[in-house]
Amino acid sequence: MSSPELADFEFSVDEAAALSAQARRGIFELFDESYRRANHAFLERSLGTLRWVATAEYEGAPAGFALADVRVMDLPRLGPQVVYLAGICCIAPQHRRQGLFGKLELYAMKAADVPDTPRRLLCGRMAHPAAMRTIGRLPTSVPKRGQRPTTWQREIGAIVAKAYGVHDFDPETFVCIGAGEPIGYPRIEMKVEPHEWEVFARVDRDRGDALLGIAWAPDAPKGW
Repeated sequence: MSSPELADFEFSVDEAAALSAQARRGIFELFDESYRRANHAFLERSLGTLRWVATAEYEGAPAGFALADVRVMDLPRLGPQVVYLAGICCIAPQHRRQGLFGKLELYAMKAADVPDTPRRLLCGRMAHPAAMRTIGRLPTSVPKRGQRPTTWQREIGAIVAKAYGVHDFDPETFVCIGAGEPIGYPRIEMKVEPHEWEVFARVDRDRGDALLGIAWAPDAPKGW
C-alpha cells in the first residue's frame, strides 16, 4: 500500500488559545504517541507561549501537529527584527518522513501574518541532536561545537529564551534548564554522529532541559 501524498491530508491552523476540545485531544494523543513519559504540563505551557498550532488529519484521524510563532522583537544592537519561533512538532508514526513536519511548521508560521524581511532569525528548542540539524547546518547558527558564544550572541540568546517562556537559561551553553522532570523521551531511534552530541553535553533530559538553537537567514548582521 502506497503512502499518502501531502495533498491527501487535511490541514488547519488555529490560535492555541482557541483550540476546540476535539483538536486539543488529538494534539495530546499525538504527543503521547510520540514520547514516552510525555509531560502534559510542558505541552500546556507551550500552547500558552506560542500562538499558532497547525494540525493535519488523514481520513479523519490526527496525523500531526506543530506549534510556532513569528514576532517582531527588539534585539540588542539591531532594533526590531523578525524572529521565527519554532515549537514542538509531533507526527503519527505511520506518517513520518512524508514532509509533514516542514509543512506544518510553515503553516503555523504563516498564520502569524508578519511581513517577510530580507533577514530573519530562526529559533528552536531541541532536546536531541537530530532536531538541531536544520538550524545547525546554517553557517550563522549558535551554539557551535568548540566555539564559545560571543557577548552579543549570549544577549540575543537570553532574549529568545525568555520569548519561549524559559526562566533559567545558561547563555554560555545555550541550555534551557528544565523544571526538574523530563519533557518526554522520543519513541523513535535516530542515528546521531558522536560530534553532534558535543553541544548537547550539558543538556539533562531527565531534568527537562533543551538546547536553544538560533541562526540568521539568509545571512547574519555584520559582526555576528
